[in-house]
Amino acid sequence: MTQPLRDKVALVAGATRGAGRGIAVELGAADATVYVTGRSTRARRSEYDRPETIEDTADLVTEAGGHGIAVLADHLDPAQVEALVDRIAAEQGRLDVLVNDIWGGETLFDWDAPVWEHDLDKGLRLLRLAVETHAITSHHALPLLLRHPGGLVVEVTDGTADYNRDHYRVSFFYDLAKSSVLRMAFALGHELGPRGATAVALTPGWMRSEIMLDHFGVREDNWRDALEKVPHFAISETPRYVGRAVAALAGDLEVARFNGASLSSGGLAQEYGFTDLDGSRPDSWRYLVEVQDAGRPADVTGYR
Repeated sequence: MTQPLRDKVALVAGATRGAGRGIAVELGAADATVYVTGRSTRARRSEYDRPETIEDTADLVTEAGGHGIAVLADHLDPAQVEALVDRIAAEQGRLDVLVNDIWGGETLFDWDAPVWEHDLDKGLRLLRLAVETHAITSHHALPLLLRHPGGLVVEVTDGTADYNRDHYRVSFFYDLAKSSVLRMAFALGHELGPRGATAVALTPGWMRSEIMLDHFGVREDNWRDALEKVPHFAISETPRYVGRAVAALAGDLEVARFNGASLSSGGLAQEYGFTDLDGSRPDSWRYLVEVQDAGRPADVTGYR
C-alpha cells in the first residue's frame, strides 16, 4: 500500500544530474519537499565543468508538484553537511527520506586498468567521493531522520549485490566503491531497523544520464540513434525510472520488508507497477546477465 508524500521531507545528496536529479523530480511529483545538494551552481561549476546545476534540479522538483530547495554542499566537508542538516531541522523539523547519491567519479577511473597501473591519486579521490561522502552524510543526517518513525535511507550504487559479487566492475577502485555502497546499506539496515527506519541499496540500470547521452552523441528524443553503434543500449532507461522506484519505496507503508536489501529499478517496477517515461519497464540487470553477458544478440523482447 503506497501513499503520496505530502508533508514528507527528503534530502537527495548529489542531485545535480543523472539519478539524483531523476530521484529528486519524482519525489517532487509525489508532493514531497526535496532538498537537493551538489557542487554545481549557476554561479560556479564543479570540476565536471558541465551545465547542470542544483538550482535547475530544484526548479524541476517544484514544476513536478513538490517544493525544491537547492543547497550548495560539498559532502566531503563534514561542517557543510552538518550545516545542511541543521538547516533542514530548523526549517522543517524532520527528515523522512535520505538519498545518498553522491558520486563525482566519472573522470577518475580507467576501464580495466589494474590497480598498479591506475592513477593512484584519482583512485583515492574516487573512493573519497563515492564512499566517504555517504558516511559523512549519514553520520550527520540520521539523527534527524530518526526523530520520526518510518524514515527511509536509499544508498544509490551501480549493480545489484548478486551481480557485483560475481562480476568485476570496471576497475579496482570503481569495483570497491560500488560494492562498498551496497555494504553500507546492509550495515545501515542493521542499525536503523530496530530504531524504526529502513535502509536499502538501489541501482538503476543502463541509465540515459546527461553524461551518457553526450558520450553517445544523442539526446533523449533521439537516443535510439545510438543503437547502430551500441545495440545493447536498447535496454537503457531514463533517470526518472529510478526516481519512480525511490518514490514508490518512500510511499510504501510496508517498506521495512526491504530493510538491508539490494534492489534495482527494474525489479521494483515489477513490484510496484510503475513504468519509465515511455511506458515500458526495462529490466536491465536481468538483460545484462541473460543477453549481453551471455553473448547473445541485442534483443529487448521480454525485458522492457
